[in-house]
Amino acid sequence: MAVSILAREVSDLCLGKPALRCLSESATVAYALSALKRLGECYLSVWSCCHDTSSRAKTVGSDDCRCVGKVCMVDIICFLCTTENLRSPATALQSPVSVLIPKTSAGLVTHLDPHCSLGEAIDLILKGTQNLVIPIPRQSRNTTSSRKKLLHKAASFNTTLHNTREYCWLTQEDLIRYLLNSIALFSPTPINPINTLNVIETGNILAIQYDDPAFPALPLISQSLLNQTSIAIVDVDGKLIGEISPFTLNSCDESVAAAIATLSAGDLMAYIDCGGPPEDLVQLVKDRLEERNLGTALELMEEESTISSSSSSMCSTSSDEEFGLGRNGRLGGYSARLVRRSEAIVCYPWSSLVAVMIQALAHRVSYVWVVEEDGSLAGIVTFAGMLKVLRERLNSI
Repeated sequence: MAVSILAREVSDLCLGKPALRCLSESATVAYALSALKRLGECYLSVWSCCHDTSSRAKTVGSDDCRCVGKVCMVDIICFLCTTENLRSPATALQSPVSVLIPKTSAGLVTHLDPHCSLGEAIDLILKGTQNLVIPIPRQSRNTTSSRKKLLHKAASFNTTLHNTREYCWLTQEDLIRYLLNSIALFSPTPINPINTLNVIETGNILAIQYDDPAFPALPLISQSLLNQTSIAIVDVDGKLIGEISPFTLNSCDESVAAAIATLSAGDLMAYIDCGGPPEDLVQLVKDRLEERNLGTALELMEEESTISSSSSSMCSTSSDEEFGLGRNGRLGGYSARLVRRSEAIVCYPWSSLVAVMIQALAHRVSYVWVVEEDGSLAGIVTFAGMLKVLRERLNSI
């Protein structure tokens, strides 16, 4: 039974998954920003398509359409944070969306055949892949009326970027959720304390002190996004106070770039907390921008930026939801699609592995901070670490 779960096809995990919302790599950063806001998405996949649109659709697996990465609001915020881009945000927003994709992102997104095994998918994740792009099986001739309407709507927006093929993607969270349904197969490992499983990462923890400026932590924000972790905010004694999380930043808008450039780490936590930033911090950001001759960045502080959306580079999707999120409105410049407070999610060294898995899934994060009884930061447990332990357990059976 343990061996059979690894042999299951990854297509089993794709049931009910929505199709990707996509961008052409020729789109601008401005268009990506507009699309993220308009569609209420956390991420958009970026595609390179070199096929001749007048030719017939090519076979699945051909190299004419490839997902080369993904972008989110955090990518745009980090991009706008540089002094040069803060001096001229409008110019920066006209850059190609490819500038948002890290040069080190090779392998972060991998195309996978739907008949590949779950074991292969786990191994790719453990090698550093963040998203597995899986083609959605073509609908039978008995396509439902609602499905036909969706496809017709997609076609009307010039969304045949992938020769009418649709794709979904699988994440670490999808694999963890799937394995949790068969957690008894891994017994007794899931009920063991995490400090006995070599799953607590203690090295290379991303952390800054509460009173430190937030701007020097910008590379840490980018790294935490790549690692699917977070930045711990600690006091002088090393006790965990909170976090600056990409998951929280992703619910903000581009105005946060100005806040990162001007506030301390502690103030930034308050600025990005749910409900919108406090008025005194908004005014503080504006004052400091003026002091640094970055008055042009004040346009980022507008509640609604005027973003050009003349491009036609969006492609098809069959669902309004991904990661359980939909086309929601915005509250005070912040998106209602993913509102999460900046309090860190924590566990203890003696917490069981299954308890930590459930805790992370419940809070929709891919990591949990590990603290001692006195609140001192002891490490972090990630989905990748959990998958490694479970994979090793299956190998030993």
